[in-house]
Amino acid sequence: MNAGCLTIKELTDAVGGGLTPRMVRHYHQLGLLPQPVRSPSNYRLYTKKDVLRLQRIVALKQQGFQLNHIRNILEVEPETDTTVNLMGQLQQQYRAVMQQISQLRQTASALEGLLGRDRHCQIMQAEVLAQLKLLDVETQAGLGGLENLWSGLDAEIHTHSEAFSESLQRLLPDLSHRSEIEQHLISQLVLACGDVSLVSFIKLSRGAIAASREALSSSCQIVVDTQTVAAALDQTRLLHLGCHIETLIDNPHITTATEAEVAFWQHQKWREKLQQVSKGCILVVGYAPSVLVEVCEAITNQKIQPALVIAMPIGFSHAPAAKRQLMQQEIPFITVAGTLGGGALAATALNALVESLIDKPDCHCYLNQSNS
Repeated sequence: MNAGCLTIKELTDAVGGGLTPRMVRHYHQLGLLPQPVRSPSNYRLYTKKDVLRLQRIVALKQQGFQLNHIRNILEVEPETDTTVNLMGQLQQQYRAVMQQISQLRQTASALEGLLGRDRHCQIMQAEVLAQLKLLDVETQAGLGGLENLWSGLDAEIHTHSEAFSESLQRLLPDLSHRSEIEQHLISQLVLACGDVSLVSFIKLSRGAIAASREALSSSCQIVVDTQTVAAALDQTRLLHLGCHIETLIDNPHITTATEAEVAFWQHQKWREKLQQVSKGCILVVGYAPSVLVEVCEAITNQKIQPALVIAMPIGFSHAPAAKRQLMQQEIPFITVAGTLGGGALAATALNALVESLIDKPDCHCYLNQSNS
């Protein structure tokens, strides 16, 4: 066996990241990894260059790149291609992916329009499903028939209110392995944005639910990044639990992610205010990714010790990075990975947790008592 060369098993051990010999052979078939030389005994032999290439493949895959996109990236030779050329190629890949997502989203919407019907619409739904198989969509009459079927379905919305829970039962993936509270939380987040695909991006740390219930039951402080998030919280239940809401960026004119991000950077007082949050509080970040970056740094430096961080800031570079930093912390968290997020989702997450603790009190009676 050649000196310095590795067998396929030694290669996977050296690279790590869950790589298996079977995956390596698959990468050979796809052209991601060049075919290696063979020993006299016909063993595949790999070099240090193969190790480095496989490490790049594993790293890119862990960041969410698909294998065909990884191949395109690896084909760019840094000695001959400029950063501008690589950026242009990545932009082309991004547009192609977004076009695929758009097409799949249209298909998903059509399926949701059928599968998401509640019991009041099921008679018409069954009729539509039966007639779909008989349509001749190659003719204008057939296309008109398809429109009539959908019109028939749409006419049912005038007869009753929408039954959200029934629709979700047909559309959500199997969540039976999750606790009842987690199922409720996920359902509420999906309803807040109307996108079932959000489920695969929702990340809860182990113990997040238990930590939230303990903190809320102890009348913890609730710290939010903007007043827009604060306004969306279930203040009736939070008052009943004795939880005080504190806003970091307490300027009522700051209502967007852009404004919150700029304001937090420009004003030291809000960063200092973050350092003073009470131990065992719940932090809710719905807009500014820089707030979450500062939160992670403060946790790392042991300057703050929140009971839970609900992190759903908006952004295309800082927000995903800040969420990844949070998921590496040992603090309980609830987040939505990637660029997805927003104040409505962040507030919905906390509201779902609060709702699991307490039935909605008679808000007018309770608020009158609290003000007396």
